[in-house]
Formats: sequence, C-alpha cells, structure tokens
Amino acid sequence: MLSGLKKHVVSKDNNKAKDLRGETEYMTGASGLTTDFGVKIADDDNWLRLSNAEDIGPSLLEDHIGREKIHRFDHERIPERVIHARGAGAHGHFRVFDNRAAKWTSAPVLTDPARTTPIFVRFSTVQGSRGSADSVRDVRGFAVKFYTEEGNWDLVGNDIPVFFIQDAIKFPDLVHAVKPEPHNEVPQAQSAHNNFWDYAGLQPESAHMIMWVMSDRGIPRSYRMMQGFGVNTYTLINAENKRVFVKFHMTPELGVHSFVWDEALKLAGQDPDFHRKDLNEAIESGCHPKWTLGIQVIEEKDEHSFDFDILDATKIWPESLVPVQPIGEFCLDRVVEEYFPQTEQVAFCTSHVVPGIGFSDDPLLQGRNFSYFDTQITRLGINWQELPINRPICPVMNHHRDGSSRHRITPGSINYWPNRENIGHPVSPLQGGYAEFNQRVEGIKQRARGAKFQEHYNQAQLFYNSLSDYEKSHLVAALSFELGHCDDHRVYEGYTKLLNNIDFDLAKTVAEKVNGVVPNKPLRVNDGKTESTLSQTHFASKKPTIATRRVAILIADGFNMVEVEAVRAALKSAKATSWIIGPRRGKISSKGTIVSGAGIVADHYFEDQRSTMFDALYIPSGPEHVKSLMVNGRVVHWIREAFGHCKVIGAIGEAVAALNHALEIPELQLSKSETDHVVSSYGVVTAGKYDVASAAVDVLKIAPGPKGFVSNFAYEMSKHRCYARELDGLTSQVAY
Repeated sequence: MLSGLKKHVVSKDNNKAKDLRGETEYMTGASGLTTDFGVKIADDDNWLRLSNAEDIGPSLLEDHIGREKIHRFDHERIPERVIHARGAGAHGHFRVFDNRAAKWTSAPVLTDPARTTPIFVRFSTVQGSRGSADSVRDVRGFAVKFYTEEGNWDLVGNDIPVFFIQDAIKFPDLVHAVKPEPHNEVPQAQSAHNNFWDYAGLQPESAHMIMWVMSDRGIPRSYRMMQGFGVNTYTLINAENKRVFVKFHMTPELGVHSFVWDEALKLAGQDPDFHRKDLNEAIESGCHPKWTLGIQVIEEKDEHSFDFDILDATKIWPESLVPVQPIGEFCLDRVVEEYFPQTEQVAFCTSHVVPGIGFSDDPLLQGRNFSYFDTQITRLGINWQELPINRPICPVMNHHRDGSSRHRITPGSINYWPNRENIGHPVSPLQGGYAEFNQRVEGIKQRARGAKFQEHYNQAQLFYNSLSDYEKSHLVAALSFELGHCDDHRVYEGYTKLLNNIDFDLAKTVAEKVNGVVPNKPLRVNDGKTESTLSQTHFASKKPTIATRRVAILIADGFNMVEVEAVRAALKSAKATSWIIGPRRGKISSKGTIVSGAGIVADHYFEDQRSTMFDALYIPSGPEHVKSLMVNGRVVHWIREAFGHCKVIGAIGEAVAALNHALEIPELQLSKSETDHVVSSYGVVTAGKYDVASAAVDVLKIAPGPKGFVSNFAYEMSKHRCYARELDGLTSQVAY
C-alpha cells in the first residue's frame, strides 16, 4: 500500500542549519587561546601578580585576561547560582567563649563574650542545579553570614578544608569540567564523567582535594554532622596593628558522619530533599545544631617555616603543627519563614570582612574577592545588599545611588564626597573605620607561583594514610565507581597513573577494577606519615549521644504494645525520634486485641519509606506480628538493606527469628534465650524479652558495659555505624 509513495529524506543541511553555521566555530587541538577581543593568551594558569622566587604576592587588578575570564564565567547563567545552586538555610546566633582571641584580632565579634551575634547559614551542594538531590557525592558549601555591629562578615566556606585549584584564574575551567558536558547536558549533579576526570588528571594540584571528595566526606549524613572550613588563608589584625595568618574551622557537636555509597545513591531518588528536611526536623524538635568555631594561627615570622606554602588552598595546615584553638560556638535555632527571600536570595562575599579581619595573598582568595561580588550583581542586581536577608543590622551610610531594585530612600541634595556639609565623611580607624594592613611588597610583576606551590602529592598521601581501614575501602570504591563511568581510555588510564603518585596499592587496586594502567612499582615512596584529625573517626562526640537519630520500628498486627511503648519512651528520653512503620498508614492492632481494639497508628507504611531514611531499625516481639513480617518481602529487604548499610538493628523475642530469616549469617550471634539477657554482635542487638521489669532496670546510659536492651541499642547507635560488618565481609553476604 505504501510502496508507491516517494521516500521522504530529511536534509541535514537545511536552511536553518546553514543559518546557524555562520555562528559556529570549531575548536581543535590546533586552536590557540585568545581573549574575547582576539588577543592570544600566553598563560592561562596564573593571575598576574607581584611576586619573587619565594613569595606569592598580591594579584593585580591590571590583569585584563584574568578579569575577563572570571567576569565572563560569573555571568554565564541567570538567575540560578552557577555553583551552590541547591541549598538549605537556617538562622542562629554566635558567641565567643571569652576574649582569648584579642591577642590576634581587634574584631569584637571574635573577642567580646558579652555579644550575641545573629547569623544566617546556608548549606549547599556545588555541582547540581536547584532541582538536584541532596545526597549526591559532592563538596558541600558552608557559608555563614555574621550580622555584626560593625557590618556583615561573610565566612564563605566548604565542608572540606582544601580546594581543587591554587589560582582563581582556573576556576572557570574547573567548573566547566565538573558540570554536565556541554554537548548533551549530562550528567546532573555528579563528577562521574570524562570531562571532570580528564581535567583532574591533567591538573595534578587537584589530587589532594580528590582524595577528600572521594572519601566519605563527599556524602555527609547530615548538614549537622559535617565540618566547615574557611578554606582560604585570611589574616587577623590586633589593636597594636600586628598581623597573623588564620584559617577558620567549624566542628559539629554531633561528630562527623556520612552515608554509605549505596545509601546515598538510593536516597537521591527516594528522598532528594533529605538533608534540608533533616535540618528543619532537628531545629523544630528543639535539638538545635551546634558547631565550635576554632582558628589556626600562624605568625608572620613563621610564614615560611613549613614544607608547604601556607597560602596554597590545596594544602591544609596539619593540626599536629598548627593546633586548632576553639574560640566560640554557634547554634542554629530558627528555620526560614520563606525559602526564596531568605535561602535563595541570601548572597555571600569573601570580601565582606570587618575591622580586625583581613586578607592574605592567597591567590584563590584574591580572585574570589573579585568574583563573588561580580556574580551577585548578575543574580540579584546592583542593590542586592539591600535585600532583607543580606541587609546589615548596623547603619548603612554612603553615596551609592540608584540602580535596579533600589530600596533605600536617602533624602537630601548631596550624594558625593567631599561636600560642603561634611555629610557621609570617611571614618578614621581609631573610630572604627576599616584599615588595610600596611604590608611591604616587593617583587617582579609576572604570571607565576612560588616554588612550594609546585608540589601536589605529599598531603594527598597524608590524607590517604590517615584514614581508617573502612574509610580507605570506601575511597577505593568511590574512585572505582567514578572512573568506571568514564568511557574514554585516556581519561581513566591517565588518572590511575596519577594515583600512583599517592599510593602504589591504591593505584593498583583502582586500576585493576576499571581496566586502568596497573603499576608495577610506586612512582613515589609512601612515607607512612599520618594525621589523626584527617579521619572522621577523630571527631566523635565528646559525650556519646543519639540525639536526633531516627529509629524505624517495624510492626504488624499483633505486636507487643507494652514493649514498644517502653522502648520508645527510653529513646525519647535521649532525644532520639522513633517512627512506626507498618503494613498500612493507620491503626495497627497490638497483641491480644482485635483490629478495632488497642494499638498504634503507623506514621508510614513499608512502601512509602525505606531503611535509607533512618539510622536504626527495631523490631518488637509478638508471634503473630513477626509471622506477618517474615513473609513480607519488603520487610525482609528493610532488614537486609539496613544490615548492608552497617546500621544498628534491634530485635526482641520472636523478632530475633525474623533477623535469622532475613540475614542467615553464621558469624552473627543472636539471642537464643527467653530472658532479657542482651546479645550485641556486629551492631545487631537482641534479647529474648523486654517487659516492665526489664525496662525498670534499663537505665539509659550510652556507654560500653553490661546494660539493658535499650542502653545497648543506644550505645551501638551512638557510634553511627558498625563498619566491622563491612571489614569482616558480612555485608557482602547479603543482597540489598
């Protein structure tokens, strides 16, 4: 029937294609870099600065190539942030412990214990768009706006203390490489693709940062359980006009904890808003997140006393050499009232400092100071600092006028300085005016970095050496996952070669997994040096706690109501939250009742939640209820998945059989008695019974030693996970 029709051929060279061809320029390996006005670029890696062979000096505004590159990058996207697009925020307050920092700085926000400074904190992911998921592997932004009486101070940091690059001029390249590839806008919110690993392999200064991001730091359990770092080197200036170099640290009260990778992947689909919901849930329940603000200080005379350059943002200052000194604490105690005008419109600038705080010649910071202000103008307009969330709490007096979205009304005929009325005059430093430190600078105007900036692997190796065994295992798995997604052999082969500069066994293991270049000898000797503060295990809570931990209680009709109420009451006393998960979202009948009798209303049912959304599972006793659970495939999956993710699992009485049924692991010891004697094995806590008498003597004490069921359960939960399961091969025996 169709044989007589003329075959229609679609031309790939139609009029529109010809029209677009005039706007098409192809870049090849023979293409040299030029500016937007056609001048060829000789150096695209170093900002023009004043420097000598040893010191890195200040970056120069004269660098039209660097300014053009950053300026064009800042204005690539509107109105969403180019990076840090997906965020969550909260209000809080900050207070110093005492005036111990007065010997280094004159800033009252850091020295006056009588002050309580309002703050706003915005957490964020870096790579993804506003619609991406919270749990992706990524760096997390940790930006704090201090509304001080002297003006706003913005501490714009991350949850990792180092960065991918040393010089801000490379920032557009880094972000272009890590963002979705330009030809197909894939992938979203992850770095597992050719362009990023191609860039990282050809930019070895990123090696240290790669170790951090590929470690568990890249998938934090909660914003409330991650560290914050100022990243860059700032300066503090005291009342005698003496200057020191400083780095800022923020350490969470709850310790530093992470997801496991399979869990993070699943949560991205199951609950992409997990982190922002977690933050609000904690604040609204009264468990306000807290961090200690600490500083590392290096005096000017000691600037060159280290085997690394202290102004290099790809390096840490090891705490064994430069201890972190706690000076204050901040707390988040109020959620935002409306997301857009607060969390979305809040804007930060590294250049926003107050008297007593200044800048160093850190080349990344110098470029950030230009870039942040520039990009906020694109997003929010020239008057972005007048928006309520950005507005200082102190008076603002200047001769700035007009522009889009101007809010402030300034009556009068004078809008300039100097003027006949002395209106809006400069303020002397003695009266609180900001004054830059008088720094002596000498050198040659050139595009260069200091000699110490050329070493890229020592601290990457130090970080890897310092990890616990399970953290190393996770890092290997993360690198293998990422490089396994790269389909260009030049990319994954190139990066496995680079890994051999960090550790031979690391490089060999990853290369064997991804078909990379398997080394036969190390390129550099691993010196075995470690630094305890680089492992998350170092930051356990000073006092073991289960506050804000989420416990899922799996039940069906016929569960033991008395037992559940006793366990829930004990958990609540320690500020953990418990959630009833049943076969339906409604009344679940308790043991010995009919359907319409006594029971409890389930918060969720087995299909609308997953174990990934909780920190621990508990299954109560009750023969009928356990019988129902054992034949429910989703419940079996709940147990297996929680076990595979190294989470704490508790079971009492007949529920112990449900664990045996789901797991069938010989190495796992479970209770076999009908007493309230507790057996704790690989984070699985079981007992034969738990009645009123058991609860009466089970005083909740979160510590090791002989205790009742809930105390043992809480102690295991306070450790976050039982990674011994993983190291001893138990998790690999279970399909989840």
